[in-house]
Amino acid sequence: MRLLSESRLATVLPAATTCPRVVVSGNHATPRHALTVLDEVLPEYRLFALNAQPGLPDRDGVVLETPFVGPGMRGKRALRYFPSRLSLVPNLLRQSLPPDIVLVHTSTPVDGCVSLGTEVNILPAAIEAVRARGGLVIAQLNLRMPHTYGDGVLPCDEVDYAIEVDEPLTSPTPREIGEVSRAIAERVAALVPEAATLQMGIGAVPDAVLAALTGRKGLTVWSEMFSDGVPALERAGALDPDAPVTASFVFGSQELYRWVDRNPRVRLLRTEKTNDPGLIARRPRLVSINSALQVDLYAQANASRVHGVIYSGFGGQTDFVVGALHSPGGRAIVALPSWHPKADVSTVVPRLTGPVTSFQHSYLVSEQGTATIWGHDAGEQAQQIIDHVAHPRVRDELTDAGLDLGFPLRRSPSES
Repeated sequence: MRLLSESRLATVLPAATTCPRVVVSGNHATPRHALTVLDEVLPEYRLFALNAQPGLPDRDGVVLETPFVGPGMRGKRALRYFPSRLSLVPNLLRQSLPPDIVLVHTSTPVDGCVSLGTEVNILPAAIEAVRARGGLVIAQLNLRMPHTYGDGVLPCDEVDYAIEVDEPLTSPTPREIGEVSRAIAERVAALVPEAATLQMGIGAVPDAVLAALTGRKGLTVWSEMFSDGVPALERAGALDPDAPVTASFVFGSQELYRWVDRNPRVRLLRTEKTNDPGLIARRPRLVSINSALQVDLYAQANASRVHGVIYSGFGGQTDFVVGALHSPGGRAIVALPSWHPKADVSTVVPRLTGPVTSFQHSYLVSEQGTATIWGHDAGEQAQQIIDHVAHPRVRDELTDAGLDLGFPLRRSPSES
């Protein structure tokens, strides 16, 4: 690893390469100083990142690529969305989308190694893919980046060039847990058995569920990501002290970043491991808790598109729904509010009009109640979704639509 100034880094970048593909740390670990230098040098390039946050380069000559759209790419004209389960994204990088440059945000060196810190995810696969074709690995070394254990420990000789910074990592805007999210969380928490293994997606509802589980004992975590709710479980004594907290990336408050720094309880593994449905299925009583934008009477969930336009992507939801269903005692839960307040529409629809993110769940949950999906026939599933998940103001029209779709539905006395 050769340490350079930012100005010197600009002179070693391959400016003559035609539209190289640059893979960069995503979420809240993007190495913005290194990316700014690269953006000033390369007239055109393809920028690949997962769940990119605001502030990415957005100009002519920059093509944005991702299998999971974050707010930094959402709605951009030059966006190329590649549908993929998160567990398979490493294969994309090895096969269809090989990188020319990988920019990573790491800790400072210790014993000849740096740590990928809060964002392991697909980066080990990206580094292997770029090495296989003779590309560059560039690190932004940050004194504030936590040193985490697992698959993100990288020998310094795997890095070609590095620059140094000293600045806090960014954090997501804190979400207030409202009454609806709290009501949903209480219903979901009632479905979590003792000594369960938890996977939580991104959103207010999964955050609220963790807050509702602080009274449990013997919980473990095997998830693609986690945030501040997990240290809160640790402080409450809800986690099994002998089991590691396993994930692929983290983001949250500065307190969370301090908690994961050199914490032997935390293991951040590459996506191929955390999101492998076969490995997920080996975890006993794995409860997968994810949110969605819509569900339909076929018990299918849309967590990726709004009015047909890509909003996020498959992420790890599909991986964990499958893994949870095969886990001994496992459960796949999709939780969402029954009504979307901003759009003023029901989140339960007769039939999804766009691609399905996941299906065949154990339970669908809203603040209205819980629909038991697994083990019921299709008509019973639709009836439970109308009776227990949908908002009361749309149950009549959902029943009419369901009858038109061929479901053998019954009307409640209030509907007749």
